[in-house]
Amino acid sequence: MIARAGSGWQTVLADLSLILFMVTAAVVSEDPGTARPAPPALPARPALPALGEPVAVWSAAAGGPDLAEWLATTAHDPRLRVTIVASPVEAEAALQLARSAGRPARVLIEPDAQGPPLATLTYDQALVARGLQPMTGQPAKEKAP
Repeated sequence: MIARAGSGWQTVLADLSLILFMVTAAVVSEDPGTARPAPPALPARPALPALGEPVAVWSAAAGGPDLAEWLATTAHDPRLRVTIVASPVEAEAALQLARSAGRPARVLIEPDAQGPPLATLTYDQALVARGLQPMTGQPAKEKAP
């Protein structure tokens, strides 16, 4: 695109519109099956159980801290629960992690889990999930004005 004296913004906009149209037409005309190779499949991570929202997630990594070191760096809130999720193949490793955690830990063996054990910190204990007012058996009646 070469701007000449006397050409206005309309000509520039028309040129850019034509370029956009040609690029779009070229992409749409490609066969979707042969346009690009499929991206590689990502390794499946274990699905976390239906618990509270994870505050932090730990997984074993080369050169990373072990579970006990990682837990020592996190806040020691008594409401946080350590949950270790593992596959049946990794059950013994999950139990070893629970023993070395340094605080009570729950171990969940998930049949569909893959890979090494995964640990989470969640606020899902009964101390957090309780009502604002104690239940007395009967719901409170509203007062008439």
